[in-house]
Amino acid sequence: MNKSLAIVGAMHEEIAALRPCLEHARTERRAGRDFHIGRLDGHDVVLVRCGIGKVAAATTAAVLLDAFDARALLFTGVAGGLGDGVRVGDIVVATTLLQHDMNAEPLFPRWEVPLTGRARFDADPAWSARLAQASRTLAASNAHAEAATIHEGLVVSGDRFVATRAESDQLRALLPEALAVEMEGAAVAQVCHDFARPFGVVRTISDRADDAAHGDFQRFVRDVAAPYSRDIVRAALRLA
Repeated sequence: MNKSLAIVGAMHEEIAALRPCLEHARTERRAGRDFHIGRLDGHDVVLVRCGIGKVAAATTAAVLLDAFDARALLFTGVAGGLGDGVRVGDIVVATTLLQHDMNAEPLFPRWEVPLTGRARFDADPAWSARLAQASRTLAASNAHAEAATIHEGLVVSGDRFVATRAESDQLRALLPEALAVEMEGAAVAQVCHDFARPFGVVRTISDRADDAAHGDFQRFVRDVAAPYSRDIVRAALRLA
């Protein structure tokens, strides 16, 4: 039996657009989550909403990699833009991830995950390349996405919704190469590293992580980011 590919989003809206696309779908409930199992574009997949935050993401990733023995994990959703030129509606593919709120100083260097010897966890190059190509395909074929710029690089994660200019300025000063900030990706990266499984992370920029970040967040997720997630993931699967 072929191992499944895991597709994960933090919020209901981030996976809702993909659920109707599943063929032969069934649902299993584990660890308080509904895991939707089926076929998508020629692949066996498990689709799940993990919940918001690093612990919720890590729990879900561990269940997917252990109980479902997923061969790889793709995380999709929204993020706040940090990097210069990263605008609302742009798409960021993570090549590496870091927990910006990890700080065990003076026992360990800032951002280093204790006892791992590392602060950054690299996404799988092959899946990152597919997600980037799929994002470019979306931008070229979707009139609403044609103005989107595709960025690749560092994404940072932490257990707070960055929603003030002061917070985002501080992150930019500390981590000037960071393109985007969100709340799950680096936790997923750490779990996938522990299991030695490949993963990819793609995010649509919903805001600039500043004082206006909460404005039309839910509407943006529903009307823009969710369809983007569906189309990018499906295009990436067709490339695999």
